[in-house]
Order: sequence, then structure tokens, then C-alpha cells
Amino acid sequence: MPNQHVTPKKDKWQVKGEGNSKATRIVDTQKEAISIAKSIAKNQESELIIHGENGRIREKNSYGNDPCPPKDSK
Repeated sequence: MPNQHVTPKKDKWQVKGEGNSKATRIVDTQKEAISIAKSIAKNQESELIIHGENGRIREKNSYGNDPCPPKDSK
């Protein structure tokens, strides 16, 4: 399943599946875009990758097949 990216797009924010040419959704706030992308990532058991205003990766969250699972067993 494609990872979901939250990236800036002019004065808005977009949710875009990795490898897709078009955005899934374009919204006014990063918070709204993160909420949408998180829901998609959970549903598809993929990763959510949040980019800052400068385009650099700010945060990653895995909702399924985590390539680097935590080492603790709690």
C-alpha cells in the first residue's frame, strides 16, 4: 500500500499517496491534512509521512507493516 504524504502546496496542504501524480485531498490546514492522511494510512496499514513548510520530513508514523518496529516488548 502506498505511504501517505502530507506536504505543502502553495498556501494549502495536500494529502498524496506515494507515487501518485495527483493529490488525494487539498485542504487549508496541515492539521486537517494530517487527520485525513492518518485515517488513510491506518486503513491501508501504511506509513504517514508529514513534511514541514520547507518540504523536509518532520515526522513519520507507521500504521501496519513497520520496517523498523520498536525494540521494547511492552
